[in-house]
Amino acid sequence: MEIDLGKVPFTMDFHPSDNLVTAGLITGDLHLYRFNADSTPQRLLEIHAHSEACRAVRFINDGQAIITGSSDRSILATDLETGSPITRLENAHEDAIFSLINLTESTIATGDDQGCIKVWDTRQRSCCNSFNAHEDYVSDMTFASDSMKLLSTSGDGTLSVCNLRSNKIQSQSEFSEEELLSVVIMKNGRKVICGSQNGTLLLYSWGFFKDCSDRFTGLSPNSIDALLKLDEDRVITGSENGLISLLGILPNRIIQPLAEHSEYPIEHLAFSHDRKFLGSISHDQVLKMWDLDDLLQNSVNAQNDQAAVSDSDSDEMDVDTKPPKSRKGAKRKNENANGAASSFFADL
Repeated sequence: MEIDLGKVPFTMDFHPSDNLVTAGLITGDLHLYRFNADSTPQRLLEIHAHSEACRAVRFINDGQAIITGSSDRSILATDLETGSPITRLENAHEDAIFSLINLTESTIATGDDQGCIKVWDTRQRSCCNSFNAHEDYVSDMTFASDSMKLLSTSGDGTLSVCNLRSNKIQSQSEFSEEELLSVVIMKNGRKVICGSQNGTLLLYSWGFFKDCSDRFTGLSPNSIDALLKLDEDRVITGSENGLISLLGILPNRIIQPLAEHSEYPIEHLAFSHDRKFLGSISHDQVLKMWDLDDLLQNSVNAQNDQAAVSDSDSDEMDVDTKPPKSRKGAKRKNENANGAASSFFADL
C-alpha cells in the first residue's frame, strides 16, 4: 500500500488505536490519512502546520491530537477531528527542532540541532526539564520507562542518558568517529543499539555507556538512519540505500533484507497500532505500508532457501556475511534558527 505525499517527508507516525497515519513534509505541511488493507488510503487532513520543514510528528493524548516540531523552532498541537490548531509554541527551542518522542501519557521530549533536549509536561503546561546533552543535533531518542531514563543519539557521535528523576545527564559515551543516527533498547533492557553514519551498529551494555561492548558492520558502508525493534532479539533497520532489513542481535547477523523502499535514504520506520503494517518513508515522496506478516514469512522462506543452498554447496557465502555495497547518500540538512523558549500546552 502506497501514499503519494507530493513532497519529501521527514517524519511519520501511526495512531495508537485506529487505522490512521500522519506524515510531516519538507514544506511544513501535515497530512493525515485513513487506511485499510482492501481500499485506497483516504486523506483526511492537509494542514500547513509550519513555515519551515515539519521534522517530527507524534500522536498524543491517546490519539486525540497530533503534535509536530519544526525547523522553524515551533511546536504545534493539532486537533485530530477538526484539524484546528489547539495551541502553538513559537521559539520552543533556540535552534531548529530535529526529533520528538512520547514519554508518558502526559510528557513528550524534543531535541534540537544544538543538542538541547527539552521535556514538556502537557498537564502542567510547561517545559519541566532541559538538558544540554550534546554538541550537535539530537538525531533520535528512546525512553526506558521503568528507570525514567531518556536515551539520545547525536551527530556529535555520542549516546547520552538523561535521568528524569534527578534532572541530570547521568552518563555519556565516548565520542564515536561517526554520527549516531538511531537508537533502540533491546534484550529486555540489557542492551542499547545505536545505528551510525558508516553503517556500523554499536551495542552498549546497560549501565556501561562509556564505550560500546560490541560492533556489527554487516550493513556498512550504508548509514543506518532508522531502527525499529521487532522483539527483544530482532531489529528492523532502514538504510540510506533504501533497504529495509531484519537483523538479529546477539548473535549479531543480517537475517534477511525485507524490502526496498527506493534508492533513497529511509527517513523513518513505524508499526501500525495492530502491527499489521510496517510503515516507511523516504525521499521518493511516498509513504509505504508493508504487510508485516508477508515480509516476515518471505524472510523465513528466504532463510530456508539459503539453508538448502548452503547444504548443497559448502563454499556458498551465507547471507549473514554479505554487506550491501552502495554509495552513501546524504542525510537531511540541518537548518539554522534562533529564538527563546516559553510555556506550552495551555489549551491541551
